[in-house]
Amino acid sequence: MSDTHTVVLVEGVSDKSAIEALAERRGRHLASEGISVVAMGGATNIGTYVSKFGPTGHNLRLTGLCDAGEESDFRKVLERAGLGSNLDRNDLETLGFFVCVADLEDELIRALGTATVETVIDAEGELGSFRTLQKQPAWRDGTPHDQLRRFMGSGSGRKIRYAGLLAAALDHDRVPRPLDLLMTRLLGSRTR
Repeated sequence: MSDTHTVVLVEGVSDKSAIEALAERRGRHLASEGISVVAMGGATNIGTYVSKFGPTGHNLRLTGLCDAGEESDFRKVLERAGLGSNLDRNDLETLGFFVCVADLEDELIRALGTATVETVIDAEGELGSFRTLQKQPAWRDGTPHDQLRRFMGSGSGRKIRYAGLLAAALDHDRVPRPLDLLMTRLLGSRTR
């Protein structure tokens, strides 16, 4: 990390995959630009990573992405690190931390629409598996959006694989707000 000047803290590998796919679509390679995307293995590990890379550690520029359910964890750790007090969502964004409405998959599915997500799933040869999930009693009355979110979260490695594929399928003018703001912060111009 000797050439790294910015660390992007994300909850998991799927978030990292989506961010890297968006950067690649813009012809950018984050690592060669001194930007390291770090999958923390869950939001509860934010304190460890802020200590390691933030003001009391390597003193690198920090930014990140989290799910709405973990926003308070991020807020508390950033406050303890001396990056503000009584932080709200606007303050988080000013610091470079952006919140997904529910989670990254929710953002990507909403931005693409369920028909496009199904096309991506079909291209991966898993549309039959998705249709099977839709027929299960617990999911048959759910919305296609909710069914797709469940499908992404089931199966080994599926969430990681699809995050990058869905991000790569986004039109430049349909990038979800948290990802768009993060990319702007990292690369300097709007993705839209």
